[in-house]
Amino acid sequence: MSIKYAKDQPAGFTNRIENVAIIGAGGQVGKYIAEELLKTGKHTVTAITRAGSSSELPAGVKVVQVDYDDEQTLVDGLKGQQFLFISLAVTAPRDTQSKVIAAASKAGVSWIMPNSYGADFANQQLLADIMTIPGAQASEAAVAAIETAGMSWVWMTCNFWYEYSLSMGDPWYGFDIPNKKVTFYDDGKTRINTSTWIQCGRAAAQLLSLKELPDDENDQSPTVSQWRNKILYISSFLVSQRDMLDSVHKALGTTDSDWKIEYEPTDVRYKRGQQLFQSGNIVGFGMAMYSRAFYPNGDGNYEAKYDLANKVLGLPEEDFDEATKLAVEMAEAGFGPRRIQTISALRH
Repeated sequence: MSIKYAKDQPAGFTNRIENVAIIGAGGQVGKYIAEELLKTGKHTVTAITRAGSSSELPAGVKVVQVDYDDEQTLVDGLKGQQFLFISLAVTAPRDTQSKVIAAASKAGVSWIMPNSYGADFANQQLLADIMTIPGAQASEAAVAAIETAGMSWVWMTCNFWYEYSLSMGDPWYGFDIPNKKVTFYDDGKTRINTSTWIQCGRAAAQLLSLKELPDDENDQSPTVSQWRNKILYISSFLVSQRDMLDSVHKALGTTDSDWKIEYEPTDVRYKRGQQLFQSGNIVGFGMAMYSRAFYPNGDGNYEAKYDLANKVLGLPEEDFDEATKLAVEMAEAGFGPRRIQTISALRH
């Protein structure tokens, strides 16, 4: 695709993205994307919600209700939007994203960030292993559909959400914080990238605060178009489970002697998670996904292979111990069991 310049655009082109729609603005990461976009004062943020939805939405967003089985309601709701974030719940019907992409094309949306916010999209084997083959194929199909329709995509790779993953329980980052138990994958020293929810929100807001296109061929400043049909790599921390436990100790005032520490090979745990999931236990999906990312082959450490966008976007360096403290508070408040119960109920 040839480089586009603002100087060559038709009259009325503003070279900034102002109108932004979010599907899932009340969700785990969508909430932070909406809030951070609103903080900039540069964007009008519209939450596209299912009619009858009871999701609590951030103050300041416009709300448009749609019926995902009635394409025209989606098209009408997306008209005038320049950029669309799709953040779907894991329980959403599999064809939801394809319906949204088709409607966005008809509505004239230019940019889409597809439902991602996770693993390295460039690592197709990893995606196939952690998302299941149909899941990986759906992701590839989404970006292909966006391009075929003449729109552009940006894929956010942030890896696992830190506070979520640490507080969810043993199948995720291996921690059962209320009972002071941890299962180390292999020796617990494999480091992976991980991001907080708010860092994902900041990245989205900072990206859309850039100019859309370079002014001309001499303009070297960062633009949204720099990531056209590419992956936006961000991260809060590059840490191991051992690092996490040391940080948890600071939050709780404990030491290793206060904890039950066990070890399990990542390949064994990955297979065990697959078997659990195939038997109908949703927890097995998390176990397989997380243990696969901790394989000692470096798949979870994408900053060793690609440049992070943190500096270009002006993202702050975060306090690891403060993020851990929040996760500990979430775990002690029962976040993990409640979340599992909610997902299980929605799947049945």
